[in-house]
Amino acid sequence: MHLERLHPLVLLFTLLAAGAATAQTGQADRAQNLRAELQKRFAAADANGDGRLSRDEAREKMPRVYRNFDAIDAAHTGSVTLQQIAAFAAAQRGKAP
Repeated sequence: MHLERLHPLVLLFTLLAAGAATAQTGQADRAQNLRAELQKRFAAADANGDGRLSRDEAREKMPRVYRNFDAIDAAHTGSVTLQQIAAFAAAQRGKAP
């Protein structure tokens, strides 16, 4: 292959790689923002500060959690943790938490 043909290909691959890296960084930033928002909303809903949401706490501040409470609380303990909510949300998206 001639050098004048190789240079545009190298440039193309470099741009594609940079675009992929930027997309991955954007996805990572978005995921981190979503986790931070979930933590913030969970803390606001956790009225007694025990690190768990009761059905009543979820009803007041996290209606989606309330609607899916039984599915999230698979062990039927009567409360859900932030980790259980995150795992449920990830499973709904088809991804690991």
